[in-house]
This record gives sequence, structure tokens and C-alpha cells, in this order.
Amino acid sequence: MKEREYDLQFEISGPYAMFTRPDTGSAFVSYPAPTWSACKGMFEAVARLKSAYIHPVKVEICAPVNFHRYMTNYGGPLRKSNQLKGGDSYQLGAYVLVDVCYRVYGVVREFTASPNPHVNHCHYLQDLFTRRLAKGRFFDTPCLGWREFVPDYMGQFRENTSVETSINEYIPSMLVSPFDTNVAGKSQDEAGNNIARYSKGGAWIQQGVLTYDQ
Repeated sequence: MKEREYDLQFEISGPYAMFTRPDTGSAFVSYPAPTWSACKGMFEAVARLKSAYIHPVKVEICAPVNFHRYMTNYGGPLRKSNQLKGGDSYQLGAYVLVDVCYRVYGVVREFTASPNPHVNHCHYLQDLFTRRLAKGRFFDTPCLGWREFVPDYMGQFRENTSVETSINEYIPSMLVSPFDTNVAGKSQDEAGNNIARYSKGGAWIQQGVLTYDQ
């Protein structure tokens, strides 16, 4: 008998989004759609468990893909040594997405054995997520890529939202996740090398839909 899958979905929109392409170097440019790991983070902003996780399966693009030049003051660890020493920031330019809207779909998957064998933890996570989303209660502040890009809406599907079926694009190399596993992964190996995962053979956005190959 096939094991039941516990499906989840939500809609999210906002004025800005940034899903950084690692292959663009220091001139940050966003992918036209969220990465798998970005969608997983959105799910986990609503609800999470130690024994199960929500696995994104696809995203529907529900607004035209528009890029905009964006400037911000960067104060992170990648600054030059003299900037770090002086506590100075520098202006960082990026090409971000504007006026975005997505519908994200996922399934609940088991990660570890449930601490209570009498409780279906996958169903519990599905129920917990659905209830919290309906009430607008979040575990963490959701974001559209960068932490400062908070959504203006995150909730159940809205009736006036529709998929932008005119969007068709091939992405030769799309980041899946900066970590080596879906849950509790590492970002570097023992030698200090990045071990991010990328889509095999690239990724296709077809009629406004991006299906993740995980």
C-alpha cells in the first residue's frame, strides 16, 4: 500500500525578492524564481518539527518577472580587512526581483523517528502548518530570499491570483541548497570547500511553473 503524502501549499507576495545566483560573482543577480532551499525556509518560517520536514516540490510564478537595480549597505564578513578593522560597511549593488507573487507546493516527509510512536508526526506537521498559516502565526519572520525582503502577504491561495503562463525559461545551473543534505546538512567539507547542491541538467520554468528535481 502506498504511503500517504501530506500536501501543503501557500501563496506569498512582496515588493522585493532576491534568490541569489552563485554564478554571478560579486554582482549579485537573482534567479527568476525561488530556489528549493528558499521555499523550504518559507515553509519553516510557519512551522517546523525535529522529526519531519516540508519538502518543496514546485512553485508557480504568479506575477511578471521584473528586475530592478538595488543598493544596500553591506556589513558582513566578506568586507576588506581595513573595512572590518574600522567597522565600515560598503555599498553593495544587486539586481533583485520586484512585485513578486508565488504559489508554493510541498509535501511533508519524515526525518527521524517520532518521539511519540502513537503520533503521526507527518500529519501533525501538516495540521500545525495549516492552522498557523490560516491564523497568520509564524515561527519566524518569513522572507523572500534576503532577510530584509519581507512579504506583504503570506497565506492561503487568493482567488484573484493566477499563474503567468507566458513565462518559459531554461536555467543552466540552479542552486538547490547550500547544504549537502535536506535537513541538518553541512555547507563545507572537511577541507573547507563549499558543497552546495545544484539541479542536475539545469532547471526549466515551463508556462510559469518550476518543478524541483529533488
